[in-house]
Amino acid sequence: MKTVFYLSTCSTCKRILSEVSLPKEVEKRDIKYDPITPIELLELRKLAGSYDAIFSKKARNYIRYKDQELSESLMESLLLSDYTFLKRPIVCYDDFISIGNQKDRVEALKNRFN
Repeated sequence: MKTVFYLSTCSTCKRILSEVSLPKEVEKRDIKYDPITPIELLELRKLAGSYDAIFSKKARNYIRYKDQELSESLMESLLLSDYTFLKRPIVCYDDFISIGNQKDRVEALKNRFN
């Protein structure tokens, strides 16, 4: 998989992607208009190690679930039904994955592609 999952209306995603020189073969996917598929989600889980690693607890809709422990199956269902639960940006390039906008992850992304 050579894909970036991002949100085009997110200024943080835009900034990060403008700072990284991704190869031309990397597909850019705006998750709002081109949602993640079940197969892609399974691949992300495999690369990340768990759904928790790619699940955003900053999503506005998370407030409904914050007092309960989320199972992997519930996280999978939420990720497929509501794009806001996916951390972003997520950059996948073969076996490399970068998840989110934390400073150390953005630096690792820049080191990998710049």
